[in-house]
Amino acid sequence: MKMHFCIPVSQQRPDTLGGRYVLYSVYLDGFLFCKVRYSQLHRWNEQLRRVFGNCLPPFPPKYYLAMTTSMAEERRDQLEQYLQNVTADPNMLRSDVFIEFLKLVQLNTFDVATEKAALDILLPNGRSIKVEILTSDTAERILEVVSQRLGLRQELLGYFGLFLIRFHKEGKLSVVKKLVDFELPYVCLRNAEVENCKVGLRKWYMDPALDSMLMDCRAAIDLLYMQAVQDIEEEWAKPTPAQRQELEALQKENNQTKFLELSRGVRHYGCMQLDPLTCDYPEPGCRARLSVGNHEISCCITLPDNQIQDVTFQMSRVKCWQVTFLGTLLDMDGPQRTLNQNLELRFQYSEESHWQWFVIYTKQAFLLSSCLKKMISEKMVQLAAESPEMQIEVLEQGKSQKYHVQQSQQKDYSSFQPRQRKIKRAEGDCVFGTIKEEDL
Repeated sequence: MKMHFCIPVSQQRPDTLGGRYVLYSVYLDGFLFCKVRYSQLHRWNEQLRRVFGNCLPPFPPKYYLAMTTSMAEERRDQLEQYLQNVTADPNMLRSDVFIEFLKLVQLNTFDVATEKAALDILLPNGRSIKVEILTSDTAERILEVVSQRLGLRQELLGYFGLFLIRFHKEGKLSVVKKLVDFELPYVCLRNAEVENCKVGLRKWYMDPALDSMLMDCRAAIDLLYMQAVQDIEEEWAKPTPAQRQELEALQKENNQTKFLELSRGVRHYGCMQLDPLTCDYPEPGCRARLSVGNHEISCCITLPDNQIQDVTFQMSRVKCWQVTFLGTLLDMDGPQRTLNQNLELRFQYSEESHWQWFVIYTKQAFLLSSCLKKMISEKMVQLAAESPEMQIEVLEQGKSQKYHVQQSQQKDYSSFQPRQRKIKRAEGDCVFGTIKEEDL
């Protein structure tokens, strides 16, 4: 599955020989990931080609004369497509050439040297543990360190992930994004766009039935219990009064196993809850709360007359979705050149034999898209277990697992379409105000 890479901003910079070069701001899941030159990406592509040969996606060619505006736009578009396509290959994602380059550009972009450091990891119960790391350690490596500290078995690492968790003034928490395996958590916290954030450990699967795979590991049960308690306290999971009374009794008894068994019957248990957002259903501008998980997208919508309407969309009836990135440049004269994110996610849904688009406006659009991808991959694994004729490939925590899938059971969940862009320019800048992305 392709990752949410985009290059909405590029800047012209003077070089040491009196000429100029273009510096591309690469965003991953809506946040600045790194800034790189074409020449750096070109050398990286050559290194990858020596390892993987002709299976690499096309790389934009060199120009030996000055580029026109249209040529510069085409190159930026091609580089963006290259990054999206190269990350779709699970073998590429596991290679040292791939990982070491992306580690280096992250460190260089945020001016971080490789050295020993202490990193606080937020547990689901609100307590933090401090782990000794290198600033250049990836999320995958830090997850291994944390799991060893907690006693979590190695084979269960794929059920958990590291996230950026934001603290709000009113004491509420929100999940900002899931950290990709090759991201550097220490460096991510240096990004000005992630203020008041900590790196947190949470389970990373959307089907509550998968709890059963972890119930023979004491450390895993502890983590699931912590998250279940926190989700109920944050009102992300919504027990009935009777369920709450029984859960409180089990909590006093410290009966974690029975608590989790009962929690699996609680509404929105195991779901990812987004911050308040707006949507266009049943009419434009409606406020909503959205939970995603357990094979569905659940919306609690506040209508213009302040009445509440609950709407549930089953993932089995979702055909595809599209993330649209509408960015405006901030700090025009400053060194940071950040973007004000305006994001929307729209998905196509079958209702009464008709396909309709449901539009959501949220800064967590990329997190929502990641959750939808996760539900799709879990469903495909479930189908693979039920049918020996199926063959698919699912990437989890840097590991590739193959399954067999009958062609007749595959669905058109996503496709890329030609994208139209509106270009805003300041001197020395090329800002693409609208980037449409359709992706799994």
